[in-house]
Amino acid sequence: MSDDEILGKAYDARLMRRLLTHLRPYWRQVAVALAAILVGSGAALAQPYLVKLAIDDHVATRRLEGLDQLALVYVAVLVVAFAAEYVQTWTLQLTGQRIMFDLRMAVYGHLQRLDLRYYDRNPVGRLMTRVTSDVDVLNDLFTSGVVTIVGDALTLAGIMAVMVWMDWRLAIVAFSVLPLIVLVTQWFRRNVRESYRVVRGWIAKINAFLQENITGMSTVQLFRREALNFARFDDIDRKYRDANIESIFYYAVFYPAIEVTSALATALIIWYGGFSVMRDTLTFGALVAFLQYSQRFFRPISDMSEKFNVLQSAMASSERMFGLLDEPVAIQSPRSPRVRPPTGLGHIAFEHVWFAYRPPTPGTPDEGVEWVLRDVSFDVRPGQRIGIVGATGSGKTTIINLLLRFYDVQKGRITIDGVDLRELDLQEVRSLFSLVLQDVHLFSGTIADNMRLGEQAIDDERVRRAAEAVYAHAFIESMGQGYGSAVAERGSTLSVGQKQLLSFARALAFDRRILVLDEATSSVDTDTEVLIQDALEVLMQGRTTIAIAHRLSTIQDMDQILVLHKGVLRERGSHQELLAQRGIYFRLFELQYRHQSHVTSLKS
Repeated sequence: MSDDEILGKAYDARLMRRLLTHLRPYWRQVAVALAAILVGSGAALAQPYLVKLAIDDHVATRRLEGLDQLALVYVAVLVVAFAAEYVQTWTLQLTGQRIMFDLRMAVYGHLQRLDLRYYDRNPVGRLMTRVTSDVDVLNDLFTSGVVTIVGDALTLAGIMAVMVWMDWRLAIVAFSVLPLIVLVTQWFRRNVRESYRVVRGWIAKINAFLQENITGMSTVQLFRREALNFARFDDIDRKYRDANIESIFYYAVFYPAIEVTSALATALIIWYGGFSVMRDTLTFGALVAFLQYSQRFFRPISDMSEKFNVLQSAMASSERMFGLLDEPVAIQSPRSPRVRPPTGLGHIAFEHVWFAYRPPTPGTPDEGVEWVLRDVSFDVRPGQRIGIVGATGSGKTTIINLLLRFYDVQKGRITIDGVDLRELDLQEVRSLFSLVLQDVHLFSGTIADNMRLGEQAIDDERVRRAAEAVYAHAFIESMGQGYGSAVAERGSTLSVGQKQLLSFARALAFDRRILVLDEATSSVDTDTEVLIQDALEVLMQGRTTIAIAHRLSTIQDMDQILVLHKGVLRERGSHQELLAQRGIYFRLFELQYRHQSHVTSLKS
């Protein structure tokens, strides 16, 4: 089972203590809610007793004197009960919303600090469930669980105490149905717990299916998979429906069973109490009060059974949520970060770097580890332009991931101006780079918002100049509202080339010391690529540039080209030097040249 299906214990003291720490900042509101619950319970207990007094002291004796005052007291008790219920509901709901806010902020803040390795092994849908559904379940715990259970318990204890005080023999008769209540409740709890687990598992499968297939809808329609996907969704949805129907069955049995048991208790009270009234050992008013107390006695029992499910769900959700919050942040700034030399201009050095996305367990041998980089060493001088080429899977993008410290190396080290990346402040390291990726991610908002990404120092003029430099200004102005034009989710209304141009303009607008290009021109047509190359010549002046490319034509003018093969740095040198070596680079160049020539001949 996935962790979305596992329920765990119905009550875990360790988890409850941790949950209550989130309630602690709102202890005043909780105290107010508890006071309201106590007042409400007292008012609920007083009502049947006032009815007893009215019947025994006034109705049965036909003495109307004082009955009006008793009626006013009864109305006042009802008003107090209403006010207490209002205060309790308002306070708990408000407190629950504030706790939900705190929890969501804590989870989202932690998600932003977790390293990419965590996201490699956890699907997005599961993480979204932590921030949404699991927090909602905990809201139910705080608003209708922890505090109100105290009120239900107090009400039950108060009713039992009053009934025993009024007539212990009749109280025993009324309580004789409790074993039946226990059996029905245990049956309900056991079955509905399993039913809830199944329902939760199927809703998780529905969410995962929808996320995957809606995201890939273009592929679904292209390959005409609509009917197949519909059939698969129909199967999942049908099983989810059947699981819900099964859970409805248990509720449909439980609540009528409680009502029948309550009616049985009422019948026993009328039977035994009626004989007692006729023998003058019990007043008629006391019998009526017993009947009302009996009705109030069974209501908290059914409520507490429902709250058991709330508690069960909350324990499971809190375990998953705290598991996420307890996930260690592997990539973070050191406690006492070192400072780069003030004269440092961004000299980068890889020193015997080894890296694997699935690193070996500490203390175990390295045999069997799939190393992505093997003993890679090179340096990039300030202002130098470096190109990196190699076959797919050779480790090119991994070098960028390590340089930006999205991952840490297992062996060797990477330095900037002589200082190990792991000894520098993480924000300082990343503030040195402007990055253009092959897979461009755009956020919902405007064109200008996606270029400045919340950096207020980048004004409108700077945004415009950056767009003009990469020849994105023309298509932006053609969008109707220019730089204020809306960008849909993931930039779905823009072409791949337009998104790459925007990403390039974003990097220019931030104007960082080191420029990193990862297949930056792979989706741009040849004419636009020529224009971008002209802009790059201006941009790269005085800056360190690292460019990964499949098109060798885009890096021919680099100061140095690194050739990776199966994670090993096999060749380095300028374009002409590498061609003269007639090695891997020469073969790559020859293959691309032949391919381009073949495509040109076909077009002609």
